[in-house]
Amino acid sequence: MQRRTLVSLTASMLVAPWAVRVARADGNSGDLDAALRRFEALPGTKSYLLHVGPGGSGGRLAKHPDLFLFTASAYKTFVLGQYLRDVEATWLSEDEQVPIDDAARMIGSPVFLNLAGTTTARSVLEAMITHSDNTATDIATMKVGADRVRALIAQAGLLSIRIPDSTRLFFSYFLGAPVGVDLGWPGIEQALRNPPGPLRPALNNVITLAGDARDFVSWYEQALQGAVFSKPETLIEFKRIQAMSEQIAKAVPPDTIAYAKGGEFASSDDVNAKSLAGQMVVGGETPTPVTFCFIVNWHGPLEEFPEVEAEFFAAIQGILSVVKQSL
Repeated sequence: MQRRTLVSLTASMLVAPWAVRVARADGNSGDLDAALRRFEALPGTKSYLLHVGPGGSGGRLAKHPDLFLFTASAYKTFVLGQYLRDVEATWLSEDEQVPIDDAARMIGSPVFLNLAGTTTARSVLEAMITHSDNTATDIATMKVGADRVRALIAQAGLLSIRIPDSTRLFFSYFLGAPVGVDLGWPGIEQALRNPPGPLRPALNNVITLAGDARDFVSWYEQALQGAVFSKPETLIEFKRIQAMSEQIAKAVPPDTIAYAKGGEFASSDDVNAKSLAGQMVVGGETPTPVTFCFIVNWHGPLEEFPEVEAEFFAAIQGILSVVKQSL
């Protein structure tokens, strides 16, 4: 089934002091409107929230930030957060050797898909964030326990966020396996060719990877100021790994400090999704945090996905560039 839906939504922008300064300084007040229109032109359902300064104290851009949408791998930041909390509690160590094998092997693993042996937990966490490696994610999630990641999410007050016990369990369900059945490896490979049942919606009430922009912005504002960690060195490590995301260079203006994680999901039979959430830091002596989350869900053929993805990143970089220039 291939279908394409264009939903027209209304964006809301609260005029902020930094936006006024742009208009007065160089006459480029239209640049932000143009950047936002570029994001609006993406297919499907769009949502975003951007805070300038803590809690949006310096300005706010928003478009339906409470929409519950499929966000794919953006949730992996929560797994990283809980893993590092367990490290600072000395329950886990980043130096521990962990196995790379079929117990957690999963498609969407550009680092570990064809490897076997052991590596450090630190390398697993880096692969999870830098390259969004699903095998790494399932290894890390098994180490900390999905329910303990959910407890962290609840502690942070993120009521919309939904995460799976593993990416493989989610994909098994998506491909039609009974609820709670992990098809295993190479069962997933076989199911890709011959699904065990009708495909289920990726966005559902059973097992999904979803949330709203407001909660992702809240998470990064809390986590990056150290509110979820007990030790300064844990926050340093969280920032180090979050800064490694390969998606940052696609969406954040060059030479800008940023911490982020995004997600994507491509299906000609169901929803396509792109998301990016995080924070960039602008300025030197008195830096200003700009915390953001952008999400788009749409329906369309797979061959359109690369074009939409490229435009998604280009639109976000345009928005963030205007904000950076105004600060």
